[in-house]
Amino acid sequence: LQPEVVDECGKYGEVVKVIIYEFPQGVMEEEETVRIFVEFQRVEAAIKALVDLNGRYFGGRTVRGAFYNLDKFRRLHLMDDI
Repeated sequence: LQPEVVDECGKYGEVVKVIIYEFPQGVMEEEETVRIFVEFQRVEAAIKALVDLNGRYFGGRTVRGAFYNLDKFRRLHLMDDI
């Protein structure tokens, strides 16, 4: 999945990092069990990606995009509410 995410998001700008996080079973509803975090080199690329990808289908699921707290992302606190 990671190469596909990098390839798709690379259309918007340079991707610095991709983290695919799966919640432990039973913690979240099935459609929300996987979070994909993408860090871009430039905020403009992140904005374009968010606008274009939000609501699209990817891997059989609907993409729900949002910005995430950078400090939490860097500390890998990935379970917090979006």
